[in-house]
Parts: sequence; structure tokens; C-alpha cells
Amino acid sequence: MAKTSELLVGKWDTLHENGAFDLKRQYITRHEHKATMPSRVLRYNDAAEEIQRLIKKCESENEGFRAFGSRWSMSKIAHQKDNMHQNNLMYLDLEIEEGDMHPDSEYAHENIFFFECGSTIKQISQKLNEYGKSLKTTGASNGQTIAGCISTGVHGSAFDTGAVQDYIVGLNIITGPNAEDNVYLERHSQPSLNDAFAQSINARVIRNDDLFNAALVGLGSFGFIHGVALEADDLFLLDRYVRRIDKNLALSLSKTLDFKNSEFKIDNEVDENGKPNRPYHYKIFINPYVDEDQYVVEAMYKKKYTLAYPDPFTKIEKSLYKDLIYLLIKFSEKFPKSIPWFIKSLQKSILPEITKDEEKIRATLYETFWDAGYKGPAFACSMGVAIEDSERALNALVKMTKDHPIPGIFAMRYVNKTEATLGFTKFHKTCVIEIDGIQWNKSDKIPSLEEYGRFMIEAMQAENIPFTVHWGKSMDYAFPDLAHHMYGNNVDQWMKCRSWLLSEKMANVFSNEFITTLGLETYQNVPNDFIESLDKSGQPAHLIT
Repeated sequence: MAKTSELLVGKWDTLHENGAFDLKRQYITRHEHKATMPSRVLRYNDAAEEIQRLIKKCESENEGFRAFGSRWSMSKIAHQKDNMHQNNLMYLDLEIEEGDMHPDSEYAHENIFFFECGSTIKQISQKLNEYGKSLKTTGASNGQTIAGCISTGVHGSAFDTGAVQDYIVGLNIITGPNAEDNVYLERHSQPSLNDAFAQSINARVIRNDDLFNAALVGLGSFGFIHGVALEADDLFLLDRYVRRIDKNLALSLSKTLDFKNSEFKIDNEVDENGKPNRPYHYKIFINPYVDEDQYVVEAMYKKKYTLAYPDPFTKIEKSLYKDLIYLLIKFSEKFPKSIPWFIKSLQKSILPEITKDEEKIRATLYETFWDAGYKGPAFACSMGVAIEDSERALNALVKMTKDHPIPGIFAMRYVNKTEATLGFTKFHKTCVIEIDGIQWNKSDKIPSLEEYGRFMIEAMQAENIPFTVHWGKSMDYAFPDLAHHMYGNNVDQWMKCRSWLLSEKMANVFSNEFITTLGLETYQNVPNDFIESLDKSGQPAHLIT
């Protein structure tokens, strides 16, 4: 049987030390040994029963329960003051046979994989590599768990692909302590796995686009995500270049992503007519404390996989090739721990070095976004806007930051629209404007992080720019009516779907301060037929009780 350690910890913190937060108990569940329970499916099901035992215990004690993965988020989204479950030892993968596919599925069987909640991006990538497959996109590093990625909307910068949640095709969620509280969710319009597979993991099936899209970025509050089915790509390579280009050209591309008709051209990346190829990834680095005529940009181009490419790690390790947090922490180590001095030092160039064509880095997605080499105090704030508003939004945020200086620099990334109800990459093409850096103490001249988050929101509202915020990053989440301002009627849809899926008791168990602050915890009495399991044509398959 699966076994759980119970730790009375008192405090809990994120990887980047954004707490510490009060916590009574931390649970860590370990699977039964393979020697005594060889079947992965049986071990997976055994772990589900153990999680349900813990949920029942929390329910009986009128306490909350929350899962967490790699502690990557900088907001309080993962925190629960009563009981938190550490998922990182739950990393089974289940084989998907051709006979497990739904008869109406349009997915290729060989591209569908099933992973347990605690599987990290690194572990998943290693497993997919065995099959000649790759994830479609990831964040800037590979330590996050898959359940954590989708719950917060980890996004990367593959602007024709989407965020991590956008290649998830099935969710196994434990919504309570009873047998019927183990559910397998899919979109009815895009079924993937059949009922027999769901039965093999002791789950009842619900196929409904509205419910699936709401649960997809569920902020950890739709229950315990035990496993996910995902669609992978064939293994591919990325060629990465860093260029310094005219600022106006960089911002023009930011608003259109029309590379084919732009002046941005890399000699090796053109079509048969000499027109620029469309990148897989495009990122702009901006130092808000320096007024320059040029910006540093990073572009990556997707290539067919071939074994004949040099080992990329010698170049990756030597280049400034981590995300901005790592870059700033390493930079700050060279200077005194005076934040004003650090801000002044940011006026010098600390951005990635420009590469020549022959110095490009060629690597797989997994090799490109490799291990994050940092721990310790850091912050990150991210806002999403429509690409058409990207230049206006950047100008507003840079102006505000000059008025309220903090130790960080900006980047702009681009992501395809998500179908998730509260996915922050909601625009048809979302420009993610992020400012990352090292933590600081408030002073007369430097605002607190919470104040800075409020200033960001106020800057967007002053310019009437629609925006969203990254759920896993730092922000003033107590800003009045923030969720409704960003998502409108989608907030009510999300809460209704959550209320339908969970009993009122379980909604309380899976709530936390984060969703309460946002006003998302309200339980609504919705009719039983509010959600029906549907077939691919949208007709009721059966009424769910």
C-alpha cells in the first residue's frame, strides 16, 4: 500500500523564498514498491486511494487540503494553511495502447501519453525522448511538475503553439473521498481516451468542453489532479539566435508577429523566395533604466530532428542562457547588496550576448530549456495583453517603473490563445510582459513588491488596456474586483463549473486564501443538468448524477 509521511512543519515557503507561510501539516505520499506491486496501474490506483484517505481526514477535521509540486510559483496559489501534499514522489507514467483510444478520437495514438501529477517537465521530456517525441512547449526551465504547470498557466514563448495546458487532452481529478469522486475529464469535441481506460484507473468519465476548460487552469481548486493525458510532438530541434535590432522594428513585430513581411531577417532563416522564416519563439529583452535605440531579441526556429548536431551544452553553459531571474541573481552577486546601487548598475548592459550565425545553438526543446541553476530570493511579475496593445503596455509599465524603480528588467514573450476559462493567455495572440529580478526591502524610494504590483494594474487601467496576470507570479491579488476586471463572465462560468464538480464541503476543503482573496471561492447552487457528458456531436451521452 502507498504510505504517507506526515510532517508538522509550522512554516512552508516557495522555491524563491516568497514566504514563509503558516502551515500545520505537510504530507508526502510514496508508492508501494514495484517489487511487491509490479503493475503501474495498480500502484497508480493505490495512490489514489491514499489521497482519498487524506481528503477524508481533512474533511472530518474541517480543514483544507492542497497539493503542490516543485514550489515554483511565487504567488500564494499553492499555499494552504492547514494541510499541503507534496506531489514530487508521484511520477508514474501509464502506457497508452492503441486499444485505449476513443473511437471518435482524431489524435494519433503514438502521440498520447499519460503522466502522474508529480512528474516534472524534465522527467516527462526524458520519457518522451525514448519514443522519439517531445513536449510542444515548456517554461524557461524544466523543474516544474506537470500539474503545477497547467494549474497556473506556464506558457513559454512558442507563439503558434500555446501554453503548457493547451496540449493537455485529459484530466484525472480526485474531487473527494468517495469512489464516485474519482473522475476523468475530456473535451467532448476532442475525445482522446476511451471509457475502458478511465475504468482501469477507477474513474468515471465526463466529457464536456465547458467543464474541461474550467478545470484546466483550476488554480489548484478543482480537486487533486492525479494524472494528465497529453499530446506530444515528434522530436524536433531549435536553432537559437540572439540579435540586437532597431527598437522600432522589434516593437513593430511585437504588434503583428508578421515576420514574413518584416525587415527582421537572419541569413540562414529564409524561404525559397528569400522571405524571412517564421520563428517558433521570439523574445525581446528591455532594460527599463536605459533608453536605447536597439533592443536585444532572441529568436528560435523549429527544425526537423536529426542526430547530426553538436553537443549544445558547452555553448548553453557558457552563454547567458537562463531566464531573467537567473541572469539577475548572477549579476547581483558582483555588486554590494544595496538595492539602489544595484538599480544604478542595471544601467549597464547585462543582456544575452549577440551571436553570429555560426555561433547559433542547436538543441532539442528539452536541451534548450535545461535545468534552472538558481535558488534563493527572487520575484517575477507577468502581465498578458493582446499583441496590438503590446507597445502601449510596455511604455506604460516602463514609465511607471522609472517612477518607482525596483531591481528588475523586462522581457516580452508571445503565446497563442488558450481555451482555458481562466487561462491568462486569453488573447488571440498574447504578449506576456514580464519583469523579473531579485527581492528587496521597501524604503522611502523603493515601493514594496505588493505596491509595485498595484502600480502595474493601475498603469494598465489608466491606459484602458485589457490585461491578465500570470497566476503563479507576484502581483497585488487583493486589488478590488481584479478577477472580474480581467475575465468578466468567465469568472462566473468557472465558479459554476467548480461548484457543479465539487460538493460544498469539498469546495471548502480545496479552497485557500489565494482564491478567497480573488473572490473565486463562492459556492453556487447549480442544477444537476448544468453539466452533461456529451458525445462528439454535442448530444448528451448520459445525465451525470
